[in-house]
Amino acid sequence: MHAESSVEGFSDRLSRGASEVAPYLLGMSLCVRTDMGIVLRRRVIEVEAYDGFDDKASHAHKGRTVRNSVMFGPAGHWYVYLCYGVHWMLNLVTAPEGYPSAVLIRGVDEFRGPGRLTRGLGIDRSHNGTACSPDAHIWLEPGEAGDAIQMESAPRIGVDYAGPEWRAKPWRWYIPEK
Repeated sequence: MHAESSVEGFSDRLSRGASEVAPYLLGMSLCVRTDMGIVLRRRVIEVEAYDGFDDKASHAHKGRTVRNSVMFGPAGHWYVYLCYGVHWMLNLVTAPEGYPSAVLIRGVDEFRGPGRLTRGLGIDRSHNGTACSPDAHIWLEPGEAGDAIQMESAPRIGVDYAGPEWRAKPWRWYIPEK
């Protein structure tokens, strides 16, 4: 499977469900502006989709809560939550407002694993609900223009509780190591 790194039509693309948006984010640069004004840029190498009310692995499966309310908001905002009371998880909200859908950013070139990623880039609850924008200090930029990305898909990680159908969905995409 190949995808081009480009932000042409980025906002239009975000208004689709997470399973359509997720592979598109591979190869993009996740950018974080630190408190000292330094911009860290890391290539997105692994993502997972959590899409809608039927997805038993999604936080939104049982409806809207205080914790997951950002997932129901407009596309292009960050949903950041604490997992197991230890790790912050960074998700980009997708789909039209009212439909809960988000892409978990699982890894970047320097940090593999969603907890390592947020810890390494200084991402925490303060980013929850903010727009994917330089004004909010965390955003996405296109990868190298015209760069075709080799990617693979596999089942999501850590969702055994969702049952066999949802556990087996190949909604995790990654750039294989060379």
